[in-house]
Amino acid sequence: VQPRHPSLISAALFSSSPPPSSGVSLKHQHGRLVLEVPLPSRNEKCLFFLRPMLMTVGDLIADLQREDSGATASLLSTDGQHVANMTLLDTLLEKDFQLVINSEVYRVSAPEKVVTSSEHARNLEDMKHVVHLLHTALHLPEHQLLQERQLLERMDTIKQELSPLEKMKAQLSRTAEFQSSRALWTGMALLSVQGGALGWLTWWVYSWDVMEPVTYFITFATSMAAFSYYILTKQDYVYPDVKDRQFLRYFYKGARKKQFSVQKYNKLKDELKQVEEDLRRLKYPNQLQLPLEQIQQKP
Repeated sequence: VQPRHPSLISAALFSSSPPPSSGVSLKHQHGRLVLEVPLPSRNEKCLFFLRPMLMTVGDLIADLQREDSGATASLLSTDGQHVANMTLLDTLLEKDFQLVINSEVYRVSAPEKVVTSSEHARNLEDMKHVVHLLHTALHLPEHQLLQERQLLERMDTIKQELSPLEKMKAQLSRTAEFQSSRALWTGMALLSVQGGALGWLTWWVYSWDVMEPVTYFITFATSMAAFSYYILTKQDYVYPDVKDRQFLRYFYKGARKKQFSVQKYNKLKDELKQVEEDLRRLKYPNQLQLPLEQIQQKP
């Protein structure tokens, strides 16, 4: 490799001058791709065995700098554009590229592709996809760590916003529970008074012949009240449902007085649940590529 003058490097990258000469060889050896690169500090060539489906551009640059601490390497496309460090070597090796080490620019030709049958090629692509998924699962990418940090910060912010709302909700729930229970006991007391009054009128004031029509109409009026409840609420007159309805009625009434936003509380709870679900998926990277319906826990 003949060193080139530093002033000619920018011209080689940004002008229409002829492409740089190749001083780096990329060939198959022992069934693997081998990149032969001259190291500037040691003034000798070094062989790097590549794993295209597992290694990225950043891994190759790190290996070069680890082998020669005085080397500063970068990869460019044939038109002089930088290649991102997260790019897989399998994608990079599909076309020719340029390797820049310190002030030297080397042209690297893409390796020749072996012509295979369609079935073998399909199996090879499937194997590449599986290897890529395993690499993603076993080596958590940097952007996933960044995303996890952002999700943790978002979860902490949501919990801080929910903290005063949770306290107010607990207070409103206790008040609504007390009022709904008091309404049920009031109904029980009224029924007891009604039963006692009918018994007193039947045995001490009038006779059963006089009170029988009265009790009939009281029963009929009770049936009308239950049917009216169904017409107004579109629900059967079932005691647990009636208690829940009374609880919600008192709860929303107290929320309006305390200026408690139920919509904001529900929105924050939904966001917190979504963030927790995203964090759970990040903790199990092998589930990142699966649809949500396949990883949801069964009841």
